[in-house]
Amino acid sequence: MIKSFRGLLADQGMRTIRLGTNDGLTGYRIKKFKLMVNEFGGTSNEHIVQLFTYPQDAALAKVDFDNSELLGAAQISNNTNGPAYPPGFQVVFDHVTFNQDIYITHIDNSSSDPVNYYLELEQVKLDLGEATVATLKDMRGTQ
Repeated sequence: MIKSFRGLLADQGMRTIRLGTNDGLTGYRIKKFKLMVNEFGGTSNEHIVQLFTYPQDAALAKVDFDNSELLGAAQISNNTNGPAYPPGFQVVFDHVTFNQDIYITHIDNSSSDPVNYYLELEQVKLDLGEATVATLKDMRGTQ
């Protein structure tokens, strides 16, 4: 089964995607992660959106693939004053299965505009061993 989440995320905002269950036997994998600017032709912007296994103190403009809490990252830009920016891109660590809440952060490096996000998660049934491993990884912050 696919579960989808969408919304408008404020600059320097963080949102919780509620996924945790009592038994931990339901796992998730990211299938799609897309961004769209909120206002075309308005202001120039540089959106960075990241997905984490733990709440973050602040949204950051730096993306660190060594961070074991990072599940995926996406970037999209809109330049109204000059040459077009390259199209946005997404990186998702699709081998990661998680069974707890995840957190999405956003920062606009150029203005303070919000950004739209769309997230699809594939729901997978975990056996007791897989659920234990996924929960321990979430508790330790390791992959």
